[in-house]
Amino acid sequence: MNGANALTETLRNAGVKTVFSLSGNQIMPVYDAAIDSGLRIVHTRHEAAAVYMADGWAQVTGELGVALVTAAPGFANAISALYTAKMQEVPVLFLSGDSPIGGDGTGTFQELDQVAIAAPVVKHAVRAQSPETIGETIAEAIRIAKSGRPGPVHVALPFDVLQNSGGVAGTDFTAHEQPFSNAADVLIQLNQAKRPLILTGPDFTDSRRHQELEALRKATGAPVLPIESPRGLRDPALGAFPFILKETDFILSIGKILDFSTGFARAPALSENVPVIAIDPDETALERAAFLCQDRLIGSYTADTGQAIKALTNIATPVERPEWLARVSKALTHRKETSKSNGFLVHSRNVGESIQRVVAGGDEVILCIDGGECGQWMQSATSSGMRLINGLSGAIGGILCYAIAAQLARPEAKVIAAMGDGTVGFHLAEFETAAREKANITAVICNDSLWNAEHQIQIRDYGIDRTYGCGILPEARYDQVAVSLGCEGKRITDADKLDAAFATALSGDKPYCLDVLTEGLAAPVYEGFE
Repeated sequence: MNGANALTETLRNAGVKTVFSLSGNQIMPVYDAAIDSGLRIVHTRHEAAAVYMADGWAQVTGELGVALVTAAPGFANAISALYTAKMQEVPVLFLSGDSPIGGDGTGTFQELDQVAIAAPVVKHAVRAQSPETIGETIAEAIRIAKSGRPGPVHVALPFDVLQNSGGVAGTDFTAHEQPFSNAADVLIQLNQAKRPLILTGPDFTDSRRHQELEALRKATGAPVLPIESPRGLRDPALGAFPFILKETDFILSIGKILDFSTGFARAPALSENVPVIAIDPDETALERAAFLCQDRLIGSYTADTGQAIKALTNIATPVERPEWLARVSKALTHRKETSKSNGFLVHSRNVGESIQRVVAGGDEVILCIDGGECGQWMQSATSSGMRLINGLSGAIGGILCYAIAAQLARPEAKVIAAMGDGTVGFHLAEFETAAREKANITAVICNDSLWNAEHQIQIRDYGIDRTYGCGILPEARYDQVAVSLGCEGKRITDADKLDAAFATALSGDKPYCLDVLTEGLAAPVYEGFE
């Protein structure tokens, strides 16, 4: 057994069956070993796409996502997607080829300190040292990816380590969990509050952990709000919630890092004196909570998010707060928005409403929604049991990749990917991957011929006469590009034809691209809530 065989056997021992990859010189031994281990390799068109797909796969399945790319430039191409996975708290094993250890310091082909580069955007970065230890190196990386706050880990794979014999597969993947023994103390504070709010982070959203969150809601009688959008409290999917956030009299943060997305847990987002308890697996997150909240932090506990939620759920007695729960629900569902249509093109709201009618049809639907102004309309107008968004990193462009991975993971589901004409350009070639892998997604592109988020910033901050450099060619036909890459597609210019177009797309046997000409509107802002 060589190092590559030890690697693939370790992955198989960990339950991994699918790896997302873009091939290259240094990782071809892994491709060869994958044949004997029965690993499926989904070959992408860009290294970042491989990481995005591993990320999407992990979110949909609850399993480890694995991405495999080649050294140096291939490795570097994937870095931005690792940052997204870290901010989304997704367990991704990122494997990169590497120059041989025996050539260190000689200027060998693509020699690069990949571990140092990856370290800031992963939980753990290491270089495999020998065939004999590569299995345990991978096993340890998997343990770290799944322990505490989940996240990506990186292992560099020197070519000679993969080629040389003596490999031993790893077998111990048990995640380390920090128990929570302070549930009773926390519940004393929570039960005394009249208008409490429980915050959770990206790892505990209703898409990924619905049953656990719903059990916590019922057990405590308190609203539980996951925060996962790069727009934080301004996420249009939260409706008018920011208007009533100041009314809360107690914040319990479980695994939610207090940052820009929570208004830094202080005024003006919250009232000045609201008390906070923070539970988190990472000491650094608790240190930040102490810095931001000062004397308002009345409790700080180190524990795994899942363990804390389980402990609280097991011993809590629900406190009746019908008026507060009704007010929170009313705010979250409030959708009186201020934007005005010019009536000439399809409104992004119409696209979202058509998607929601698909969801209401009763089939399993997975929604994958990118960022930008179009994405905010889609997120505010749609709701599904499984939703993947671009996340707290604010990166755009990965949603097409998420959707492909989601369809491969759940081939029986209807997978809809919504994005703008700016975001689709990042990984447009992955339509070919979808066609080749028979991932029959439906991609809908809100085409307003703009980098609209930035265009709206220019209008807001500099004036309508200072818009510059954010236009996109109106003649661009993304549906035709998709067709040329083995998919099907259609351009839509009339909102009344959206439902029929979705029905056609979702009933076909190929990936489908709907290129919808939409108005370049700012993201929705809601008014009129009292």
